[in-house]
Amino acid sequence: QVQLVESGGGLVQAGGSLRLSCAASGRTFSSFAMGWFRQAPGKERECVAAITLNGGNTYYTDSVKGRFTISRDNAKNTVYLQMNSLKPEDTAVYYCAARFKSGVYYYTDDYDYWGQGTQVTVSS
Repeated sequence: QVQLVESGGGLVQAGGSLRLSCAASGRTFSSFAMGWFRQAPGKERECVAAITLNGGNTYYTDSVKGRFTISRDNAKNTVYLQMNSLKPEDTAVYYCAARFKSGVYYYTDDYDYWGQGTQVTVSS
């Protein structure tokens, strides 16, 4: 079992920045591929970014490329999502997810464990 706890969400004006953190516990963090997803009201959950076991490869959905950066610190059992130049359309609940396998994954069904989510609201 893996427990994931997100933090760092909040209210920010358009153009601002936030850094989300996801702390993992329960199993060896470096054995998990990680992803950040978001879900806005009335919309499906989508993968924003994903990262391999050692951080060597990443994935970003087109709408966040150049603005968001995913990273991980295996020594701290934490994955991060740095979000810059935020837009109102980035408003959503953000979730981190873990899969006990190497690779980069961007489908919700690929992931085995989920955090409880953190709200990000971007005002115009």
